[in-house]
Order: sequence, then structure tokens, then C-alpha cells
Amino acid sequence: MEREQSFTAGPILGPLVRFALPVLLAMFLQALYGAIDLWVVGKYALAGDVSGVSTGSQIMQTVTMVITGLAMGITVQVGQKIGEGRPEEAGRAIGTGISLFFLMALVVTAVMVPGAGAAARLMQTPAEALAQTTAYVRLCAAGTVFIVAYNVLGSIFRGIGDSKMPLYTVAIASAFNVAGDLLFVAVFGMGAAGAAIATVLAQGLSVALSWLLIRRRELPFAMKAADLRPDRTVARRIMSLGVPIALQDLLVSISFLVLLAIVNSKGVIASAGMGVAEKLCMFIMLVPSAFEQSMSAFVAQNVGAGEHDRARRALGYSVAVSVAVGAVMAWAAFFHGDVLAGLFARDGEIIAAGADYLKAYGIDCLLTPFLFCFIGYYNGCGRTLFVMLQGLIGAFGVRIPLAWLFSRPESATLFQIGLATPCSTVVQILMCLALFLSLRRRQRLGQGLGYRG
Repeated sequence: MEREQSFTAGPILGPLVRFALPVLLAMFLQALYGAIDLWVVGKYALAGDVSGVSTGSQIMQTVTMVITGLAMGITVQVGQKIGEGRPEEAGRAIGTGISLFFLMALVVTAVMVPGAGAAARLMQTPAEALAQTTAYVRLCAAGTVFIVAYNVLGSIFRGIGDSKMPLYTVAIASAFNVAGDLLFVAVFGMGAAGAAIATVLAQGLSVALSWLLIRRRELPFAMKAADLRPDRTVARRIMSLGVPIALQDLLVSISFLVLLAIVNSKGVIASAGMGVAEKLCMFIMLVPSAFEQSMSAFVAQNVGAGEHDRARRALGYSVAVSVAVGAVMAWAAFFHGDVLAGLFARDGEIIAAGADYLKAYGIDCLLTPFLFCFIGYYNGCGRTLFVMLQGLIGAFGVRIPLAWLFSRPESATLFQIGLATPCSTVVQILMCLALFLSLRRRQRLGQGLGYRG
């Protein structure tokens, strides 16, 4: 089994790409995870079950997004301590993170299990799908401890420079999820509830595998049983890093829901077209998203080791690779959006609407490589508060107001409304670039690069 790697010496591009590829594949499998649930339920269950899984998965995705953002605090903290050559402090950060997130899982379970019905109603779930949505959310919420554990273990592996282990576990979990879907939905006819049970069992299996593997290998940190008790200072540091990321992810997600509401006012064809485009976007943006996560771990180790030049060079390499892939995605989305939209829709009007919206994403494909890589870089530096602020300004200061403004004319197209997204990306890139240049000037003046968020 390949051991974890240090990013603080030697070549940059090769190790960075090798680290990012498993992250990319894991994200692809996770995107496929929900699609398979919906496909199996759509084929073997009723319309109410399809709506239940679709709406319920959106609710649970929001919960998972917050947990993933918070867990990034562990990735950064562990990476920096490994880079500083302080394995005992890395072990303390991991132990504190495990205990902290275990308590968090209990709280989320206590809130979401009894509140599943209220969450379903808040999403304006159709009456004929309310019971199925509630059942899906309640069962998935009962397995929150597995969702939390999976993300915490993944953050630990990435922090020590190992992105392959999370890939292996999610691949096995995905295969198990497909088998579970077919068993509980197709054979036992359990509908949305069966899909939820399959998802929870698959998450539990991935956690068990991760724990068995982590116990059987030599790790670059020292952790004692006493480290599993929360250390207030370490917990505060993890949360100070993770909370801004989680909050940014949550509110940016909300901003896209607002954008969806604006498009919904244009009618059912526009709404369906945007829905198709958003599904495709999950796959179109995979490469810059993978480099965002990879940069966080890579930069954290180098910042901990004081290797700021290596961190900046890694930023340049990740942008170059992401832009090269982004150019291909931009060409496909802008000029062949109808072909892409046709993968998820049959209706000609919906395909045309989806293709129109995808043109705006085509432009954004040329911009997000810069933005996402900058975000990964600043997360690794520990400047997560800035990441949150630029995300909120882009979402609520630019994207939503412009989308509303562009949608006002009766003749407004989805392309015109969608242009609000690349406009917000440009503003966010300029903010990231301004901070980058400011930090360079400060370092040249001898003040150094601080680690405060």
C-alpha cells in the first residue's frame, strides 16, 4: 500500500496532479452516487418516490455540504502541523476533530430525525411525495454519524497527503450503494425509503473500511487515546478554519436556489432547462473543484513548513492544468450544449433551454479555474474568513442582483440570466488577486505571510 506523501520538497506538478486525480475520481463517483439513486427509483418505483429522493437528497446534500466545509478545518490544521514537523500536534488535532465531529453528528441526528417532516414541508414538497421525502430524510439523518465519520476520515487522509484512500472507499461504497438500491428498491419495492437505507449502509461500509485501513498502516502523526478528548484551543482553531468555509458553501448554495427561483418565474421549460444545465455543471466543474480540494492540502503542508514559494508555484501549476481542461469544457458547453443537455432530457424545448443556459457556463469554465485554485490556496493558508467574504460578495452582491436585473425584460433568455454567474466570478477573482498581490508585497517587506483567516 502506498504511503502518504510530503509535499514540502521535490517536484511540484507531478505530485500535485497525482494527488488531484484520485480527488477528481472520488468527486465524480460522489456525483454519480445521487444520480444512480434517482435512476433506480425512477425505473422501479412511483413518481412520489422519485420526487421524495430528489427533494430529500437536496436536503441531505445541504447538511453534507456544511459538514464537508467544517471538516476542511481538520485538513488544513493537520497539513500545517505535518509541514511544521509536529506529528504530536497533528495527532491532537485529529483526536480533537474526531471527538468534536462525533458530538456534532449526535446534534444533527437529534435535530434532523424528528424534524424531517418540517424540512420536507419547507422545501414545498408536493403533497403526494411528502411521506416519501420525510422517510428518506429521516432514514438518512439516522445515519448522520456515518456521513460525518466519512468526511472526517477523508479530511485526515487528505491532510497527510493521501487522496487515494478516500477514492478507494467511495468506489466500494458506490458499488455497494448500487447493489443496495437494486435490492431494496427493485426487489423489495421499498421506494424512497429503500434508497435511503442503501445510502446509509454504503456510507457505513466506507467508514468501516477506512477505519480498518487506517489502523493497519504507519501514519505520520502520533495520536494517543488521551487525544480523543477535545482540546479547546485545537477545537477553536479547527472551527475557525472550517466554519467560514461551511458558511460560504451553504450561502452560495442558497444563492443558486434564489437564481433557480428567478428562472422558475420564466416558466416550466426554463425551469427544466436550468435544472438539466445544473446537473451537467456538477460534471463540467469537476477538475477545478478537485484542484481546489487538492490545493488546500498541498498548500497547508508547505505553509506549515514555511515554503511559501512552493505554495505559490503550486497555485500556478494548478491554474494552468485547470485552464487547459476548462477550455475544452468551455468549447463543449458553449458550442455543443444541445448535445450535453440531450443526455438528461428528450424534450426539444428543454434541450434548447438547457443549451442556452450552458453558454453562460461555457464562459464561466474559463474563469473558475482561477477562482477555485485561489480558494484552495487561501484555504491552505488558513485564510478561510477571506474565502467566505469573497464568496458572499460574489453571490449576494453580484450574482443575485444581476440575475434579477437581467431577468426583468420579457424577452430575457437563460443565457442572459446565466451571465450573472461569470460576472460574479470575475469580481471574486479580482478580490483574490488583490489579496495575493498584497501578501506578496508584505512578504517582500519582511512581514511574512500570516496564518490568520
